Amino acid sequence: MSFSSRVKDELSRQLSPARHCQIAEIAAIISLCGRVQISEHDRYRLKITTENAAVARKYFTLLKKTFNISTDVSIKQSGEAHKSRTYTVGISRHEDAIRVLQAAKLIDRYGEIEENLSLAQNVVLMQNCCKRAFIRGAFLAAGSISDPEKFYHFEIVCTAKAKAEQLQGLILAFGLDAKIVLRKKYYVVYIKEGSQIVDILNVMEAPVALMELENIRILKEMRGSVNRQVNCETANINKTVSAAVKQIDDITFIRDTMGFEALPENLKEIAALRLSRPEATLKELGEALDPPVGKSGVNHRLRKLGSIAEKLRSQAPDAED
Repeated sequence: MSFSSRVKDELSRQLSPARHCQIAEIAAIISLCGRVQISEHDRYRLKITTENAAVARKYFTLLKKTFNISTDVSIKQSGEAHKSRTYTVGISRHEDAIRVLQAAKLIDRYGEIEENLSLAQNVVLMQNCCKRAFIRGAFLAAGSISDPEKFYHFEIVCTAKAKAEQLQGLILAFGLDAKIVLRKKYYVVYIKEGSQIVDILNVMEAPVALMELENIRILKEMRGSVNRQVNCETANINKTVSAAVKQIDDITFIRDTMGFEALPENLKEIAALRLSRPEATLKELGEALDPPVGKSGVNHRLRKLGSIAEKLRSQAPDAED
């Protein structure tokens, strides 16, 4: 089961005790994946279609708990064995469909359906707890979360711009930075920051998924920190080794051309020490001198030897040719 499916499974089992929150969640599910069918005799039927069993189960439970009405549940299996199933939960009784639509404020007192099942300025979303329930229902109906082991991405797909903007506004009300992007003919409300996805899971009241995501984030940050430290240490080691190789090359060239006799005593001493201890750090070289010398002093002497070697190379016959 994917991380997104686990989140939906957890949310499908989370049931708000307050009826107004239950209605807000029902309203979200209907708005994002519901359809209203009106017969030629003005009889209403209401149904939602989903490929996620958890969503169908939650909607069925909400309707039973909130309105105590009977629903028709059907499952359609795709012809190919590896394809997913489609679940349809329908309210075929006209009076029950009207009750649900009126409670969710998706139909006005004249029996007119709000355009695109829109919930703009809907009174069912006045309280923060109902906003949480609505976001939860919207995610169940049309949302997904990427595998946090790979990257962070939370999104809810809306069929109309007004729905996306309303949903964005609800999420922004909790201090989260939700954005909207047009993808083909759909408007997608999304969050990409890992810490904010943790927060939206908290808003939707999914504590198990929240802890799982937090643990993954902590491990990824630790791995990243260790990798950065290892890379830094590796770079420092490579730099130190490269410098030591260059120093030994310079000192060997001086020895083989002019010898050490003409060198000042302090340079002669560090040259001999570096040749005898090619793996030593500057600090270790300084401590081996008598009297000891600091890292900067050792580095200064080695740089002088490097300058002498460069000067000798420039005066060599090959250089003149």
